[in-house]
Amino acid sequence: MHILIVTDQHADSLGGVQVSIRLQKRFLERAGHTVTVVAPRMHRQHPGDAGYLDLPSVPVTVDREYSLTLPGRGTDRFIDARIPAHAPVELVHVQGDFWGALIGYRFAERHGLPVVHTMHNHMEFGIEQVVPFPRLAIRGLLWWQHRVLRKRSTLAPSAWSYLNELALRADAVTAPSSHFARLLEQKDVAPRVEVIWNGVDDEVVERVLARDVAGEPSEERRPIFLWTGRMSAEKRLMEFLEAVRLADVDAEYRLYGGGLLLAKARAFVERAEAAGLRSTVRFMGKVPYADSLAGIRAADALVQTSIGFETQGMTVFEAAAVGTPSIVSDPNIAGELPPGVFRQPQDGSVRALADALVAAATDIRSGSWPTIVPAEAIEFRQSYQTGRMLRLYESVLHSR
Repeated sequence: MHILIVTDQHADSLGGVQVSIRLQKRFLERAGHTVTVVAPRMHRQHPGDAGYLDLPSVPVTVDREYSLTLPGRGTDRFIDARIPAHAPVELVHVQGDFWGALIGYRFAERHGLPVVHTMHNHMEFGIEQVVPFPRLAIRGLLWWQHRVLRKRSTLAPSAWSYLNELALRADAVTAPSSHFARLLEQKDVAPRVEVIWNGVDDEVVERVLARDVAGEPSEERRPIFLWTGRMSAEKRLMEFLEAVRLADVDAEYRLYGGGLLLAKARAFVERAEAAGLRSTVRFMGKVPYADSLAGIRAADALVQTSIGFETQGMTVFEAAAVGTPSIVSDPNIAGELPPGVFRQPQDGSVRALADALVAAATDIRSGSWPTIVPAEAIEFRQSYQTGRMLRLYESVLHSR
């Protein structure tokens, strides 16, 4: 089977969706299938791959990490000219909700192909968090969508009607979590949304687990907490650092990633340390995927602080796969996880998060912190989730 994955951002750029696409591609190819990933060309150097079809694009961020490709006839011709006739596409998997989705649906319509759409973005929440005038932005997106695709949705104009416009063209819609799937159904985006998690790389997990990092409980041992992700407002990085200041326990906090709030976060930590903060906060920077998983494995706990934004919350799944418990602020993400792999603050406040850090540090030192057996977490691995996705692909093809 030749699968065309179409997405908003290049799979070599930063982001959880991009990590999941790289993994899906590799595991689908390992199962004997051909995968071509279509996305805007990056404007910084990256390794490249023959299985990537890079579209003409313009950078849309100052660091040139992310790009935009305009859907339209020129892009249509560019893609069609580069898909080899001897390996025709049999199924389109849309894994973007903006220009990637519009490009993917136009390709599928031209060639009469089935579409599976994985919806990764909680658009309503995301736009409200990052765009100054969210209602105006949604109207602009709907105007653009209706110029590129013929209007079908009858829902009132909103972020949900934008997604419904796409879902109406799909043969199957999936989401990376149960809570996001149910939300899409409740908002009438699609009548049925399949839940297929983004998995964790089996091979990297095995390599990480081969390292012996476990430490003996001790009243003197400094607990290690790890935070990882894009340093932006919706991830609640500053709320996390304020909780660290309030908790003021003798612990080490390792922060992986980068973003717009990095300088502000560093300044906050410098002020807190000058005021006598007992904790040590280390900014680890952006690291490769394997190093990120190794860091999670070496930590006593992963801390995930975003609330309402994540459609899966991939880092807590990664943590469970390598045997590290999590402190999870979002009750929706907590609801995805089996008991025993996480702790949750009493509510979403900074004070409750600080209290959770204090309690966790006490439990880690005493040896009563949860223990996860990675071998029992097979459903978190990419091989398991790829098998589920392939069964969905086959169902869609057979139903045509």
